[in-house]
Amino acid sequence: MSVDRPTGARLGLIAGGGALPQAIAARCEAEGRPLFVIRLNGFADPHLARYPGIAAGLAEFGRILSALKAAECRSVCFAGIVNRPDFKTLKPDLKGATLLPGIIAAATRGDDALLRKILSVFEAEGYAIEGADDILGGETLPAGALGSVTPTADQIVDLKKALHVAEKAGELDIGQGAVVCDGLVLAVEAQEGTDAMLMRVAGLPADLRGRPGAPRGALGKAPKPIQDLRVDMPVIGTRTLELAALAGLAGVGGQAGRLMLINRPALIEAADRLGLFIWGEDRA
Repeated sequence: MSVDRPTGARLGLIAGGGALPQAIAARCEAEGRPLFVIRLNGFADPHLARYPGIAAGLAEFGRILSALKAAECRSVCFAGIVNRPDFKTLKPDLKGATLLPGIIAAATRGDDALLRKILSVFEAEGYAIEGADDILGGETLPAGALGSVTPTADQIVDLKKALHVAEKAGELDIGQGAVVCDGLVLAVEAQEGTDAMLMRVAGLPADLRGRPGAPRGALGKAPKPIQDLRVDMPVIGTRTLELAALAGLAGVGGQAGRLMLINRPALIEAADRLGLFIWGEDRA
């Protein structure tokens, strides 16, 4: 969903882990857009400290909102990996303490309900929500092959099944990814995330999966049907490809226009170097 913003409006980046927040910060820097980064303790990459901003705990809503206001941010972007916390261990500030009961109640209904509740807090304060894909210039997966490797007919069958499994898991608010090899479901992503799922596949017996020089199977990533794509669109980066190769997979893919690419040129280079396909399934 695109968001109209005043020219030069400062972006508040709520940064978790992984490469996505760094990509967003670099894009803002390249475009000369003012940026203020909320680095979430225990998740955000230390390199983000080079940008104006603060470090804050997950439940320090008052401190976060006050800092965004002082920095004159008009919109916010949520990006990066944030694992569901143990709510009993959080140390909320006064604002956080008033919000936490509602957030905990939303969390019992699933991750998407939790995200919608958190978004509503910022929207109630007047902030527009910008999607990472909009900030990165709409860098989502196109239809067809991205790079020089094209999947075989059998590999497409595996990918389509992996996407179907991921979609069904998403309906239950479980995760966004699945791995299928020769028609057999090897893994479904849950709370551990894509990287950990791929490492789990790499530990399976060799006869169930591919190996270097003889890759088999595919990783499919699909958004949950009810999720807000502004804050939780599936993502692939070079790390995804490296772990897919380690797991013996032939490639990765997703729904065209609904899988975010972190650094498209680097992804293509890595896929070609590793001999992996990246495929966008046209849903039209």
